[in-house]
Amino acid sequence: MASFITVQLKKASEVDLAKPLCKFIQQTYPGGESQAEHCRAAEELNKLRRSALGRSLDKHESSLETLLRYYDQLCSVEPKFPFSENQVCVTFTWKDAFDKGSLFGGSVKLALASLGYEKTCVLFNCAALASQIASEQNLDSDEGLKAAAKHYQFASGAFQHIKDTVLSSLNREPTVDISPDTVGTLSLIMLAQAQEVFFLKATRDKMKDAIISKLANQSADYYGDAFKQCQYKDTLPKEVFPVLAAKHCIMQANAEYHQSILAKQQKKFGEEISRLQHAADLVKTVASRYDEYISVKDLSDKINRALTAAKKDNDFIYHDRIPDLKDLEPIGKASLVKATPVVVPVSQKFIDLFEKMVPLAVQQALTVYNQRKADLVNRSIAQMREATNLANGVLASLNLPAAIEDISGDSVPQSILQKSKSVIEQGGVQTIDQLMKDLPELLQRNREILDESLRILDEEEATDNELKNKFKERWQRTPSNDLYKPLRTEAANYRNVLDKAVQADKQVKERYQSHRETISLLCKPEEELNAAIPSANPAKTMQGSEVVNVLKSLLTSLDEVKREREGLENDLKAVNFDMTSKFLTALAQDGALNEEAVSVTELDRLYGSLTHKVQESLKKQEELLNSIQSSHQEFSKMKQSNNESNLREEVLKNLAVANDNYVELIANLKEGTKFYNELTEILLKFQNKCTDIVFARKTERDELLKDLQQSIAREPSAPSFPSVPAYQTGPAGGNKPPTPSAPTPAPRTIVSSKPQPPARPPPPVISTANTVSAPPPAAAGTPAAPASSAASTAPSQAQGPPYPTYPGYPGYCQMPLPMGYNPYMYGQYNLPYTPSPVYQTPGQAPYPGPQQPGYPYPQQPGYPYPQQ
Repeated sequence: MASFITVQLKKASEVDLAKPLCKFIQQTYPGGESQAEHCRAAEELNKLRRSALGRSLDKHESSLETLLRYYDQLCSVEPKFPFSENQVCVTFTWKDAFDKGSLFGGSVKLALASLGYEKTCVLFNCAALASQIASEQNLDSDEGLKAAAKHYQFASGAFQHIKDTVLSSLNREPTVDISPDTVGTLSLIMLAQAQEVFFLKATRDKMKDAIISKLANQSADYYGDAFKQCQYKDTLPKEVFPVLAAKHCIMQANAEYHQSILAKQQKKFGEEISRLQHAADLVKTVASRYDEYISVKDLSDKINRALTAAKKDNDFIYHDRIPDLKDLEPIGKASLVKATPVVVPVSQKFIDLFEKMVPLAVQQALTVYNQRKADLVNRSIAQMREATNLANGVLASLNLPAAIEDISGDSVPQSILQKSKSVIEQGGVQTIDQLMKDLPELLQRNREILDESLRILDEEEATDNELKNKFKERWQRTPSNDLYKPLRTEAANYRNVLDKAVQADKQVKERYQSHRETISLLCKPEEELNAAIPSANPAKTMQGSEVVNVLKSLLTSLDEVKREREGLENDLKAVNFDMTSKFLTALAQDGALNEEAVSVTELDRLYGSLTHKVQESLKKQEELLNSIQSSHQEFSKMKQSNNESNLREEVLKNLAVANDNYVELIANLKEGTKFYNELTEILLKFQNKCTDIVFARKTERDELLKDLQQSIAREPSAPSFPSVPAYQTGPAGGNKPPTPSAPTPAPRTIVSSKPQPPARPPPPVISTANTVSAPPPAAAGTPAAPASSAASTAPSQAQGPPYPTYPGYPGYCQMPLPMGYNPYMYGQYNLPYTPSPVYQTPGQAPYPGPQQPGYPYPQQPGYPYPQQ
């Protein structure tokens, strides 16, 4: 009777995948139909997990298909979501498949915030269920034999895949059932059983005995190797070892039996008897040692009948010498099985729920590309605006165009009137005063949010340190100090940005104070403004002179250059190209993504002509300014030199400069207000991230404390014995008082996932993979020493932050902040563009950007936060 080994399924704790994934999607992807579609896919993934792991599975193909589809979905979401302790944090808890628990402790379990751990455990269940389905097949039919062989080979390949990947997937010691040694042995067992199925099919199809014997011998070899791998390790259930030993003997006996038939056909009657005798001995060994696991009566009867007939024929007819077993030629081997490799998708009905979501590698490339694009646009716009400021400064120093408009010397030049009107329409000094008043309040609000975020981290870290000092090695979880390093780095970046913003505010304030009086003068009505400007009567009229006409022509050309720059700036900002398809294509073609090569090529194609126009505009302005300065020198010689005209020209220059400063101050202050408001949103998200992780840590702490309390309560304490009467301890007839016996100290408390009972009463026999055998009972009258657990035994409480209901910490920073030019930084082309702070796991490359965590503070137009 065939008896095949099956593997028990691991049991998983319930986890809500939808909530953390939807939170990440909402904070990472722009709103709209795509975001809603991704959230629906997250809900479907959560339902699929409940269907695959939240119920008992039948030993049927449909149940296996459900598990395989869930495994495929895990593989598809792995490159698209940053699963880790400090990002999208989902804690998966699984029990050891082979651990049945004990009277004093629960089953061994392990909880990790790792998608690789979930994938490993799900694949283990796929292999285990495949082994169970194979064992249920009807081996009397060809369909049943084929199905059994297929499932055993798949199970072998799945266990082998776990062996190759489990350590890299978990980055820590796994439970015994998914350890490399255990799954390696299981893979070999499944392969041996698949080979046995082919032996059964060959026997049923009445193939040649030479082939059948080789198939059986190969199966016996597989069983023998599997038994050797696990005979000295207490990892698999105890009933597995006798089955492996029995199967090794049975398959070897079958190989000898069919080889004896071949020897008889070749008239080697002595060899026939020798092989039958060896087969009979093997079967007798199975019957005497492993009869309760496998029945070999039919095989034994068949071999004994053949042996009796062979001996009778040889004794009466052939008289052939019976050779020793060691002198016989070894039976060959023929393997018809191979472990089925795990190639995703493994399910035939797989449909990627997140097909339209780009992988993290593409997201990271998009972020870096956007940085390159913003830097290129900002640099080009900065060059143009700096050139415009330079031109305005040169014209103001030459009092142009007011000088050529002020030929009469007794009226306000038209250009000054236009500047005055513009300042009045924008609110004058009152607008600047209000904006200056708002900045400190916005700054203080941001500082308070940042301080509060750090305060809650400090409080939780202090609590964690206290418990660590109290429980020492019992307190087995990631220290808060290590877990919060990315958050503290992020907070330091924010603090640095705020400090630089304070310096920028100070510069704006100083600049405003130096020009406030002149700006106030520009806000006056035309009559008051004319009265404030000194009058001057030139000695001769220069109306219509050639020099004035040349200057007017040059100034008109310069104005055209400025207007062209405004159009160029709008064109630079308007360029919009979705690089997702480019990066996806490159990733599909090469298997890896060279972001720099793709981005540089595409940026040159999109912006090459525009940057060329920018350079031409700068060169043209330089030529115009040289001509204007030369013409102005001739114009100055023509003007009569007197104190009144010089004084008037100086005032007109100051008014022109005041207008330029007013425009810049208004732009800077508005950008500063926008900066602080956007930073407030980012800091609030950072605060939420800190609050979430602290809440999750508190949940984990409470669970760990509960498990520790239960563990301590289950540990044995030293038994108390009544004091010995004096008449039993003192000398006979003596009056010497008894010597008090030294008190027996209580044994040290030792954490163990399965605490052992005291020596008396005797503890029950516990056969688990992870429990060290209890010490022998102590002598009477002596308290038993407590059992110590192996250092590698995983504690029963969940490891890692258990966030069953609170999601992880996805890219809060992924706000689609504008990436315009910052006019507050004229000439500063290396604008700081702090990369996104999300998707960074300690010791790993950050996600999505390669730099240290931070937010893209903002490179919007007109505010220098922060400066290098």
